Amino acid sequence: MITGALFIWAVKLFIRPQFHFDEPLHFFFGIAPNLVGSFLIPFGACWFFSGREFLLARIFRVENLNDLRIVCLLGFGMLVINEYLQLLPVFGRTFDYNDIVFSSVGLVISYFVFSKAQEKYQPA
Repeated sequence: MITGALFIWAVKLFIRPQFHFDEPLHFFFGIAPNLVGSFLIPFGACWFFSGREFLLARIFRVENLNDLRIVCLLGFGMLVINEYLQLLPVFGRTFDYNDIVFSSVGLVISYFVFSKAQEKYQPA
């Protein structure tokens, strides 16, 4: 989780502003924060909310496959809302459909990876 956050910050704050790459790498570094960030949503929910009982922890608890689906769907909803809010000129950010597409890809991959890890490491 921490490594992923550091990677996202490095791409956003250091790599993209300081270096200019040709097209395949330019595209990759454009979508990397969304891809990695959405991949980390279930892992972050598990890390932040496991074993806690307050309201958000009840919503974002990831104890079984249904909970994982809810976390991924809510995460996707928040990602789409965040991206569409970037259409407002107040925020000074750019809207990009690729961000939504690759956030979706990251969440789908994360769903399968996290469910397999949950199967493997869940106490019997």
